Amino acid sequence: MSDVSAKRIRTPGIGEPIPADADVRVHDARADVPDEVLDSSLRPRRLADFVNQVQVTEQLGIFIEAARRRGEALDHVLLAGPPGLGKTSLAQIVAAELDVPFVQTAGPALERKADIAAFLTALEPRTVFFVDEIHRLPRAVEETFYPAMEDRQLPITVGAGAGARVVTLDLPPFTLVGATTRSGLLTTPLRDRFGIQHRLDHYAPGDLAKIVARSARVLEIEIEPAGARAIAERARGTPRVANRLLKRVRDYAEIRGGGVIDAGIAAGALDLLEVDHEGLDRLDREILGVICRQFGGGPVGLSTLAVAVQEESDTIEDVYEPYLLQRGFLQRTPRGRCTTPHAFRHLGLKPPENTPQLFG
Repeated sequence: MSDVSAKRIRTPGIGEPIPADADVRVHDARADVPDEVLDSSLRPRRLADFVNQVQVTEQLGIFIEAARRRGEALDHVLLAGPPGLGKTSLAQIVAAELDVPFVQTAGPALERKADIAAFLTALEPRTVFFVDEIHRLPRAVEETFYPAMEDRQLPITVGAGAGARVVTLDLPPFTLVGATTRSGLLTTPLRDRFGIQHRLDHYAPGDLAKIVARSARVLEIEIEPAGARAIAERARGTPRVANRLLKRVRDYAEIRGGGVIDAGIAAGALDLLEVDHEGLDRLDREILGVICRQFGGGPVGLSTLAVAVQEESDTIEDVYEPYLLQRGFLQRTPRGRCTTPHAFRHLGLKPPENTPQLFG
């Protein structure tokens, strides 16, 4: 493997030294690491700490405990949902709860069958193997996972031409955890091989406020409940966004306030950051503005919209659209994207008479 974005995370043996020139990141889900070290990343470490997604964590808790009691590897897990909702954190939690090693990479990093073979043949028994953006696996590479997931076997072609032969390697039991922001791009054969499938949804402001308050404690930020709520309400229903905004509001509070984040300080900082009361940032409003002003509310194609706002189509579709759709600002139609009357009103514009009224 040549892609440096692939991260190999394994558990060293007791007393095993870590090579000074190692280009891997080591993580031991079983190690007794102090809480202050673990919390530095702001990620939850146990299912009990994972806010919201109650049905997901409750079901996973049952499946994990059953696997632990049987001494087996957990069935393969597929986690879907918009970016920033905690799919990577949940995968790490699964490894921690199972008390097993955790190995991480990403779909785009697995360019050849040999890349997957290098990972799978090095796995320890019951390892959690996490593949982010699994929908971006090349088709030929994806097919290598099929026998590995079902039969724990890896066919390898040895030699070339008339003398080539296939050697089948036995693999240890392992759990593949795949994460995707676009589950519709997964092939049916791959999707069907995941015995456990969950979709993560956006968070309610009350749950995000709890996450903000916890992160503030970790970062030693003094914050009032009203300040945490103000940040949560503009965080797009996403923990990653909430934590990012918290850090920027902290900076604002230190320079223009007394260091304490209250509702007024939070509002002032978020206004400066151009995050409005609906959680929309500058690009959100630019997307809506282009459709409303230049195209009369739509429909407009995704590629045309991407050119108009100078942003990648995938970024618009994966990062911005889900929240705009959820909040009722945008609609997807067979002919393209359309804004709703709610979007016109939010921008201070008068909706044309033919604007769809589904969200009016």
